[in-house]
Amino acid sequence: MSEDLQRWRRALRETEQPAYLAIADLIGVDIQSGRLAAMQKLPPLRSAADTLGLNYTTVARGYAEAQRRGLVDAKAGMGTFVRAIAPPPVARTGVGNGLVEMTMNLPPEPRDVDLLERMREGLVHLHVGMDLYALLRYQDFGGSPADREAGARWLAPRLPEVSADRVLVCPGVQSALLALMSTFARAGDVICCEALTYPGVKGIATQLGIRLHPLPMDDEGIDAAEFDAACKAHSPKALYCNPTLLNPTTTTISEARRRELATVARRHNVPIIEDDAYGLLPTRSPAPLATFAPELTFYVTGLAKHVGAGLRIGYLIAPDARQAKRLATTLRTMTVMASPFSIALATRWILDGTATAAVEAIRAESAARQKQAARVLPRDSYLAHPEAFHLWLALPPHWHRMAFAAHLRERGIGVVASDSFAVAQPAPEAVRVCLGGAMDRDASWHALELIAEAFAQEPAAVSGAM
Repeated sequence: MSEDLQRWRRALRETEQPAYLAIADLIGVDIQSGRLAAMQKLPPLRSAADTLGLNYTTVARGYAEAQRRGLVDAKAGMGTFVRAIAPPPVARTGVGNGLVEMTMNLPPEPRDVDLLERMREGLVHLHVGMDLYALLRYQDFGGSPADREAGARWLAPRLPEVSADRVLVCPGVQSALLALMSTFARAGDVICCEALTYPGVKGIATQLGIRLHPLPMDDEGIDAAEFDAACKAHSPKALYCNPTLLNPTTTTISEARRRELATVARRHNVPIIEDDAYGLLPTRSPAPLATFAPELTFYVTGLAKHVGAGLRIGYLIAPDARQAKRLATTLRTMTVMASPFSIALATRWILDGTATAAVEAIRAESAARQKQAARVLPRDSYLAHPEAFHLWLALPPHWHRMAFAAHLRERGIGVVASDSFAVAQPAPEAVRVCLGGAMDRDASWHALELIAEAFAQEPAAVSGAM
């Protein structure tokens, strides 16, 4: 664990919270990420204290706090060990024994016979109606003119004025975000984002050495005054935001707030990276930021959250054709190209209406799951949108987020603690729950019942029941 302790030491230098609490948080994060395995022994207290540059008592308090949260067990004369936690189960389509996976934010899979048949027809067309060798060759990055036109058609409900020469077809939203962040910022530069944000952006920032500056939010979204203050104090290279059905909280930035943010971005000439991954899911949502600051906004969306996570096709809309060409060069260097097979299928499904039908079916299924949650979970305990496939559960005072997530994992239910989304510590006592994926409604209902049962219990009670 020597490398882990060195990583802990760096994290301890950057946090403002008491060191013993930070140690417990780091243990929890490493358990959740898989860096610490069940029954793995933690470093001895004195050894850890020496490596971390802390006194023995502080590290002992950190281990004790981790034990209080239900993350580790101390065995007299033997040391401190990660608690035995059952491995997450494979997602099931029925109730079975009630164990389901709710960590990955996947759209539900509607059991719609007509939709499935339409999707199969698209696959058959790909096999028998297209030039196979053409799909096996290198392609120009960004998609053919026809593929770009299809992307513009797909985005017409959100950006009706977009032209195909501003559209780039990418191998998923993540690749577009990587290209944009690496274009705008270098190691040590600042990019502003929501205080709770998409973990993929945190990972990109870490990889590139970019500093994320968290912006507080209220019910209408990012605080525009705080963004203005951050622009004056930190000269950020961009604003990243997930304005519709934010992952993880489902917050949607209001139209008024979008106008305010666009005004601030224009005042300071700060580019906007608008990650609208969920933008087409709600029946109604405010116009994109790209409509309020079109000359500054780089709009990104894709099919992963609207059709299925395996269809790794994203669409990046640049402010103009010149900037689209410039970004195409960057993306080509990073990813060569998107899979021609995936692009062909995406274009087919967009043009024949299958993609729109999939969105409608996913929207309806998400609404059904949200109604389940409303019947099972305590009122006012969570944030959600009636057409989203995830929710944000705020925990009662007697639960620590890591202990709650660990308790549910022992019962085969995976939820994601807030640390994965928090840009700064301390993270809130909350977890994200995904209602999609391969599970059916019966499995979703049963899992929500188990979550509600754990929510109502005291940690001491659930520990004693094991």
